[in-house]
Amino acid sequence: MKNRLIQNAKRVIVLASDAVSTVFAYWFAYILRFNFSIPEINLKVFFATLPVLLLIRVFCFYFFKLYSGVWRYASMNDLLRILKATVLSSFLFFVYVGLVYQLIDFPRSVFIIDWFIIVCLVGGSRFLYRLFREFYPAGGAIKEKKKVIIVGAGRAGEMLLREMRQNSRIGYEPVGFLDDNTSKKGMRIHGLPVLGKIDDLEKTVDKKQVQEAIIAIPTLSGKEMRRIIQLCENAGIPCKTVPAISDILNGTVHVNQIRQISIEDLLGREHVELNERQIREYLTGKRVLVTGAAGSIGSELCRQIMKMEPEKLILYERVENEIYRIDKEFSQAFTERPYEMVLGDILDTQRLEWAMDTFKPQVVFHAAAYKHVPIMESNPLLAIKNNVQGTYNVAKESIRAGVDKFVLISTDKAVSPANVMGATKRVAELICQGMNSQNRTRFIAVRFGNVLGSAGSVIPLFKEQIIKGGPVTVTHPEMTRYFMSIPEAAQLVMQAGAMGTGGEIFVLDMGEPVKIIDLAQDMIRLMGFKIGEDVDVVYTGLRPGEKLHEELVAEEEESVKTLHGKITMVKSPPVDWQDLRNKIETVVLTVNENDPAKVLSVLTSVIPSRSAN
Repeated sequence: MKNRLIQNAKRVIVLASDAVSTVFAYWFAYILRFNFSIPEINLKVFFATLPVLLLIRVFCFYFFKLYSGVWRYASMNDLLRILKATVLSSFLFFVYVGLVYQLIDFPRSVFIIDWFIIVCLVGGSRFLYRLFREFYPAGGAIKEKKKVIIVGAGRAGEMLLREMRQNSRIGYEPVGFLDDNTSKKGMRIHGLPVLGKIDDLEKTVDKKQVQEAIIAIPTLSGKEMRRIIQLCENAGIPCKTVPAISDILNGTVHVNQIRQISIEDLLGREHVELNERQIREYLTGKRVLVTGAAGSIGSELCRQIMKMEPEKLILYERVENEIYRIDKEFSQAFTERPYEMVLGDILDTQRLEWAMDTFKPQVVFHAAAYKHVPIMESNPLLAIKNNVQGTYNVAKESIRAGVDKFVLISTDKAVSPANVMGATKRVAELICQGMNSQNRTRFIAVRFGNVLGSAGSVIPLFKEQIIKGGPVTVTHPEMTRYFMSIPEAAQLVMQAGAMGTGGEIFVLDMGEPVKIIDLAQDMIRLMGFKIGEDVDVVYTGLRPGEKLHEELVAEEEESVKTLHGKITMVKSPPVDWQDLRNKIETVVLTVNENDPAKVLSVLTSVIPSRSAN
């Protein structure tokens, strides 16, 4: 309420300012026209027409939204609106005078002089206010400002400089820019010089007494980000960055929301461009069911699906606490969009059947799975039950219920699997390929690597170890993994689902594999510690079933480019469904015998390439 009153008061002040400017411009136009001596007859016309001009000006200024802009951010767009408003108001006033006075006793040159003066007054007042705020920002001066160097003299750097000058609460005093574009050296941006290349950071810190560096290059690659962090570390100053360019562009954050560098920045993942129209075609207005809906990928999938406005989203999850948590989140975030929480297990065929018959989903995303390699190595029967039998159950029920599309969330560990978890996910892929031709349901599998920050992943583990003072445990100095963010994975899964016509395995572009040791060391530095002094790194050796390097496409598979640059289609050898179904059902029967050696032997027969355990 208080903020609204303040805003209304500001609008009244602006309106009063424009009214005074209108009166002055009109009066001064007369003064100039008659050489500072206005005849009495013209003076009468002036006073008679002034109220009409005031009304026309205020109406036109309001129509072109001159009272909704923020003066401290006055821009060329605002100047264009001012020009449109003044031209229209002057034209309407000219029409009025022509109709009422037939332009008798009215000097025509006044129209031109008045228009020129009002543009200068209205536009000038706004831009002078912005200039004033640049040098005397609101909120009071901060006694001690931190001297910072802005790395990047592009659009983001320019926006950041303006924010620093207009908002004193940020508490920064920029001393200059650094940019690898040599043509910018010596140039000035809003009066601030480009001091040199990024490699000049150390000497710039010494010369200008810089206390912090802020990276203003939202599209920076992970390799370049590491280089700048290393330069800052050598110079002995902390380093921060601005938000991702995608977040700035879509309005979720502003460039002045400077933040600590995250591990995602070091991976240098590019913003995902989605074909939203294609995704909406198969999700908007449809009934969508997601299994494993409260997991890391499942829950993010649900958030992204809700943005596509489905008729109803069914969140199928077996963990009570997790479904309670996501229900609490969704009840606040999606108050006007229908969804249904279903507590159920994919091994419970009766519950699955009930969910399918009750909600009649048209699209199913199957995200429910066990995923931790060492735990699944120790518990192979449960891994096979959940990942193989569970997938088979959901697939069969989807066919019976007439689901249009079934999208399986798979993993890079399904490629030439060397562990139980990978083998079970490869069998899940084969189930989708084999069942694709059995009915109208189109089965699609999407394969990707590790996701940053997912439950039980390496990032939270390293963070916990660092907070405790170490040591940070890495299995092998040469181990690499593919990484992507959870939102990126979920969005690309939806995109792949839109592209699939049935029977495909899609592979998401994971970028370059990342060394786990590099990841650990980067995290230690980002959290403000020194490797070997504050936190040690120790090697523990490969665990059962672990590979040094993961693959995304097997030797017997062929990768084919798609129209989406971040998604590749994999062509696998054809599947004999009758033979595969017999083997799958044998696996399902054998797993209930509680004989790990026997069930692993049967599983191996389904995937001949799987290495022995």
